[in-house]
Amino acid sequence: MADGRMWRLAAGALALGAAGYALRGVPAALGGRPAGERGRRVRRSPQFRDGAFRNRTPSPILPPGTTQRVARELAFGKQRRAPRLPVPLVTPSATALSDLDVIWYGHSSALVDIEGRRVLFDPVWSERSSPSTLVGPRRLHPVPVPLWEVPRVDAVVISHDHYDHLDMETVRNLTATCSAPFLVPLGVGAHLERWNVPSSRIIELDWNEEATVEGLRFVATPAQHFSGRTLTRNQTLWTSWVVAGERRRVFYTGDSGYFDGYAAVGEEHGPFDLSLIQIGAYSPAWPDIHMTPEEAILAHLDLRAGVLLPVHWGTFNLSYHAWSDPVDRLWKEAKARDVRLVVPRPGERVSVGDPPAVDGWWQTIA
Repeated sequence: MADGRMWRLAAGALALGAAGYALRGVPAALGGRPAGERGRRVRRSPQFRDGAFRNRTPSPILPPGTTQRVARELAFGKQRRAPRLPVPLVTPSATALSDLDVIWYGHSSALVDIEGRRVLFDPVWSERSSPSTLVGPRRLHPVPVPLWEVPRVDAVVISHDHYDHLDMETVRNLTATCSAPFLVPLGVGAHLERWNVPSSRIIELDWNEEATVEGLRFVATPAQHFSGRTLTRNQTLWTSWVVAGERRRVFYTGDSGYFDGYAAVGEEHGPFDLSLIQIGAYSPAWPDIHMTPEEAILAHLDLRAGVLLPVHWGTFNLSYHAWSDPVDRLWKEAKARDVRLVVPRPGERVSVGDPPAVDGWWQTIA
């Protein structure tokens, strides 16, 4: 009897130890809440109403009556949500090919070389898109290069605070290894401050506000999405971004549903040489917060952009469509609408002025 009690105590201790290990670092990863002047700026924002940030067009994350169906499809759907074979990775060259290059590292992480300056978008180098190192969506392919091999950057741009776009460990590493400022939506600075990013390196912007860094103009433009690292949502803002040099212009959607704001951005800030547009993790169950591939083409045309590079696909399984479905549909629609598309392998450096032809590389591994 005593032996049984000892075994149960030992098993309980192991379980508690495992739970403690799983939760290690989670409280910090949840981030911080805007307080002080950051909190006052949040409350003054035209986008902040009734205690939360709002889209211009109301957009429920899950329309009423869809929750059970979505959960059932996520758990038991038959779609192939991972590639059959390893994703081919490329070690990018460190030298720019032109005055506008782009390297896609996977998901929404991308480095843009624009007129001699480097801008890193939504860098996520962790194994999981999660506050925990043990649970949550795991990478379907490695990062092409370790973070310390990424060329020195002049600015780090964050679109919103979801875990697949804002990663604590990546932010901490960038804080330690470079001096670039972080350009973030209103309220997100509270997360960075909790992770010991100096306030002097945090530039928070509301929609239609702008800042100049190393001669580049950064404009926070609207998006149709939501935010939150806990069950409390929309305490920080979400944005798309314009990056403009003297000659070249780039637009990044972040995460967003399709809405009429793209035409307004294209009219005010375009035309763009390059658009980085979200194409994955869509569903009929959440039509207003992520674009379908066909809507991505519409957004690109609204923006009056030249080359389209799709992001937010291929790296994390965040919906129940097949792994290759986003880029298959995008390629088909791009050909139908005569849109200049580039689909690089993760790590491949692309000159926007001379992009390689799409070769369907993903179809051989899907």
